[in-house]
Amino acid sequence: MRIICLDIGSKRIGVAASDPLGWTAQGVEVIERKGNKKDMERICEICREWEAEKIVAGLPLNEEGEIGPAAKKIQGFVDKLKVHLEGAKLDIDVEMWDERYSTAIAEERLIEADVSRKKRKRVIDKMAATVILQDYLEANEISTDVDESAEG
Repeated sequence: MRIICLDIGSKRIGVAASDPLGWTAQGVEVIERKGNKKDMERICEICREWEAEKIVAGLPLNEEGEIGPAAKKIQGFVDKLKVHLEGAKLDIDVEMWDERYSTAIAEERLIEADVSRKKRKRVIDKMAATVILQDYLEANEISTDVDESAEG
């Protein structure tokens, strides 16, 4: 199952996608925000291109794990996105996932990789979406039909 992940910000939306088996996440692109309608149209295009079956949207919970003003804003966007997907005839489930610390983790990884500050700014949202999606995939690991007891 191919999953698309969105790290929704006020200026940009980071996008990541899983491999078809749902094991790994990779960065796809950064959408520069141009208004909800255009943003959602681009998300629909990405879902079609990647043949997505699910969208995971990062939910910015506060330090205590509660829904604050930022999370409420994202929930509103996701509610509108669900309506937009339906109108675009895309049968895609949308799930919210705790994204606390994803940007900090992404920043740390980019610094460790010696990525310049200028380049980090351009890719941080995509990297944060990748961090969120990888966390989601690991927490929701799909079991395989391989009989582990048959291994050698």
